[in-house]
Amino acid sequence: MGWFDESRLDDERALAARDHLLRHLAESGARVRREVTAARESGAGAARAGDAGEVRPRAVVAAGPDSRLLRAVLEPWCPVPFVAWPGPGLPGWTGGLDLVVVLAPEGSDPGSASAVAEAVRRGCSVVVACPPASLVAEHAAGRWSTLLPTVTGDQLAVAVVVLEHLAALGLGPGTDAEEVAAALDDVAVACSPYRDLAVNPAKELAIGLADTTPLVWGGSTLSARAARRVAEAVRVATGRTVLPGDADHLLPVVEAARPRDVFADPVDAPGGAARPALLLLDDGADDPVVREDRGRLRAAAAAHDVRVEEVDASGPGDGRVARSELARYASLVLTGSYLAQYLAVGSVDG
Repeated sequence: MGWFDESRLDDERALAARDHLLRHLAESGARVRREVTAARESGAGAARAGDAGEVRPRAVVAAGPDSRLLRAVLEPWCPVPFVAWPGPGLPGWTGGLDLVVVLAPEGSDPGSASAVAEAVRRGCSVVVACPPASLVAEHAAGRWSTLLPTVTGDQLAVAVVVLEHLAALGLGPGTDAEEVAAALDDVAVACSPYRDLAVNPAKELAIGLADTTPLVWGGSTLSARAARRVAEAVRVATGRTVLPGDADHLLPVVEAARPRDVFADPVDAPGGAARPALLLLDDGADDPVVREDRGRLRAAAAAHDVRVEEVDASGPGDGRVARSELARYASLVLTGSYLAQYLAVGSVDG
């Protein structure tokens, strides 16, 4: 069994072992700016946006593994039916009246290439974000295809480019790329490895969740998506069990928590199972259902002595500035990604 050594979170040598990963996180805002600049300078889709905007598609189909993020942003706003299709191929009804959108940051996914090729074959309008010299780009050539060139391989940065393009077509809300980049910069500053435990929210979260099985909850559609991304980041970085889910799925886990034994060694928990802890991702959603679910989770945690940690997407610092949904989502995901790395830094093998 291993244990968590919080002193490693301020240890230069321990942090240096993950410098390349922490540096990658710190550059998240810069990648958004690079992608948006590259797309604008290429002029891809700019001339066609005005033409395509005159006739709305019958439906928008977001295909590929990153389609759910687009759905979370666009579905409440899109003036035509919107379908996320993360599986292979396309829905059987998709045809020449529809717009197919594919995010392929790496450009090497065979499933995305297959979906693009099928959309071109069926005569659909196609918007593809991928590297110009890639497998997906090769399959995107067609009369009604728009290629948005990508340069960073960053899923969120590429999504910002696509959302900005769809907004120009009147199919989505306005997307402020600089706002998203600034939100990421704020998190990178607040969670920097050079900021010590006392003032670093991600390091504080790592300490709070160190000896637990995190249960990650987000109430809104976007924060629920962020919860899955954060859980994935923690699993990849640490190999530990993490459970994202909605309130109905997480409540039974909280309510099944054993009474805390103050004399027990957390490293030697019964059966090797750590106690659960709630990680609540708050993106500022004020929906009554979200408030109700948050209240139920907090009440159950208090009744069963389960620790609760929270990530606030309103932004670090004293000034709370109203942010778009996408900027709040970006803030939650990046904070959770820093948390994952600090959990890995502090973990010591037994």
